[in-house]
Amino acid sequence: MNKLIVCGALAAFVLGAQAASAAEFYIVRDAATKKCTVVDTKPTTTTTTVVGDGVYKTKTEAESAVKTTKVCTEQ
Repeated sequence: MNKLIVCGALAAFVLGAQAASAAEFYIVRDAATKKCTVVDTKPTTTTTTVVGDGVYKTKTEAESAVKTTKVCTEQ
């Protein structure tokens, strides 16, 4: 019985870790303010547009890409 509980807890931990590591980040540009930000969910509104190369695996990678994305640097 104890082995079953330990195995269940371990499986939950591993599956949770995999879900957390599958994060996706996007660079979005607000149409009104023309400012770029990094978000962790794909926008569904028409007031923001995804810019850059689409999906980034880490927030740091997306933040670095903001600095080199043309529409984010010209203001």
